[in-house]
Amino acid sequence: MQAQDSAAAMVIEQPVVDTGVMTTEAAEADALLPVLLPIMSGEAVVDGADAARLDEVRGLLAAIRRLESIVEEETVALTTRQKIDFDDFSARKSRSMLEFVRLMRARMHLGGDVEVTDEIQRLREKLERNRSILEMHYDAVREIAGIIVKAIKEAESDGTYTGRAAQDGK
Repeated sequence: MQAQDSAAAMVIEQPVVDTGVMTTEAAEADALLPVLLPIMSGEAVVDGADAARLDEVRGLLAAIRRLESIVEEETVALTTRQKIDFDDFSARKSRSMLEFVRLMRARMHLGGDVEVTDEIQRLREKLERNRSILEMHYDAVREIAGIIVKAIKEAESDGTYTGRAAQDGK
């Protein structure tokens, strides 16, 4: 407030100059005091509440993008058949999801923001793709485990305690 008052006082104390008839020497001799002028740009001036809201939106978007990046990294690793540390991915996704949920709970009023809604929709799509690929891998592991269990049972059994139906393949 005081800075604005002093800026206004500086503008008032300056002499009126007709710049149309002033020569270069006269301009240098009658140098004007510096004036604090508002920055006029295409952007609207942001007050404290809007600035806080923008910071909240940026923080929430950053959390969403971090989670999205982790999910995408895991999905790419799964689809390209790279060696994966599932414990690491699970821990990273859990921490990132916890951060996202906490931010969303604290800032529910941001849920209507178009950019936030778009990012959440994009995250939802990536999570769904990740889930379907993980499910496919889980089904394959379960099927392989079943084959191994069956092979072990057949290798350990000499047929002594199995019934006639099991020996005939029924």
